[in-house]
Amino acid sequence: MIIELSEEQRNLFDYIEQTDAHVFVTGRAGTGKSTLLSHLTANTEKSFAVCAPTGVAALNVGGVTIHSLFTFPLGLLGEVDIGKHLSRRTRDVLKALDMLVIDEVSMVSADLMDGIDRALRIARGRRNLPFGGAQVVMFGDPYQLAPVPPRDPQERAYMEENYRSGWFFDAHVFRDAGLERFELSEIFRQSDSNFKEILNAIRDGSVTQDMLDHINQAGNRFPPHPDVIKLATINDTVNAVNAQRMNLIPGDAKVFRATYSEGAANAFGRVLPAETELYLKVGAQVMFIKNDDGTGGKRWVNGTIGHVVDLKKSGIVVVEVDGEEFEVGPATWEKVRYEVEEDFDEATGKVKEVLVPITLAEFKQIPLRLAWAVTVHKSQGQTYDEVQIDMGRGAFSPGQTYVALSRVRSLEGLYLTRAITMRDVMVDKDVVRFMSGSHTDWEPSATNSEHLPPF
Repeated sequence: MIIELSEEQRNLFDYIEQTDAHVFVTGRAGTGKSTLLSHLTANTEKSFAVCAPTGVAALNVGGVTIHSLFTFPLGLLGEVDIGKHLSRRTRDVLKALDMLVIDEVSMVSADLMDGIDRALRIARGRRNLPFGGAQVVMFGDPYQLAPVPPRDPQERAYMEENYRSGWFFDAHVFRDAGLERFELSEIFRQSDSNFKEILNAIRDGSVTQDMLDHINQAGNRFPPHPDVIKLATINDTVNAVNAQRMNLIPGDAKVFRATYSEGAANAFGRVLPAETELYLKVGAQVMFIKNDDGTGGKRWVNGTIGHVVDLKKSGIVVVEVDGEEFEVGPATWEKVRYEVEEDFDEATGKVKEVLVPITLAEFKQIPLRLAWAVTVHKSQGQTYDEVQIDMGRGAFSPGQTYVALSRVRSLEGLYLTRAITMRDVMVDKDVVRFMSGSHTDWEPSATNSEHLPPF
């Protein structure tokens, strides 16, 4: 699949490729962070690995979780002897890296980022260099996703005493390692300049009441048809809407059962990439949950909305999207791990160690889910022409309102179940500090300085 880059994205790709700088790629929703990441991993000449903090995020970018790549134990890593957890294979993989790519880095805690740093220093035998001399390229938007704070009171106390905040950018490694932030600015999702200005103000917390009034006035209406997708803040609302709409369709549902290789449950962890049992009826509104990986080209992408028009005995689901019908069979998700292989470089005449992904397990299922409603969280990265937003009792995490509103292309396609209020606009003060570049010196608690991460 050919990826077309903007000039802005092209220039950033060239910079990453031609330097060893540690780079954080960010930007508002719809600026093409994922597009650039895909192009980077498809075209770089560097030996690289791709990882992410969660299993779902890792699958979305064809990578592995941070914990599986580094074989980290669960919990805080601050007082863990990381060297004891690095197997010979893990050390070989990390030593062969030129570049580590981390997606959804905003969900990575400062403690985990420092763990990555220490592991790379140990494995690569370069303890005096940040990340052991490997380049680290990070993608994400801290205005949209935050790291999950520790539940254990002692772990929370440790983080508070040793870190300015729990965010990745406050990791100790970045006192020595220069972190270059690049914010993509060209928005491809929305074209209305006024709407883009309001979304950005909601993103960074500078929104005014007049701006919210404009949004609320535009969205204060009922959807023109019942199939406008609803975004809700909680799973209960989403499940209730999908079940109620499914029950309105007469007849019994057909069940599609996933197939997976032996050991897949352990390999994929707690979060499987799709439902093990998918119930569908003709007439159901569905969303694709994986890009088209067939031979027919890019017929759909993750997030495409359609309607089931036929359920064939062969196990094929026929989905109509914008007047065009697609035959959809099972898609394959692969759980991979990286192995080191030798590659002959004709240009230099030397043999170089490179990393290659090896499939550990496969999971096959029809790449669809019911989609009369989805959670705001699962709508991340998607684009809709029409959307109804149900904020329920209100936003409960920073960035939630911004994520919901920024899914829709224009105000003409926005419908609200209730007005958006200032209380729904939640922005983390540490994110504002980092993104505005207003850094000030901070040191960990003197009483806890002896607990700084050891090697």
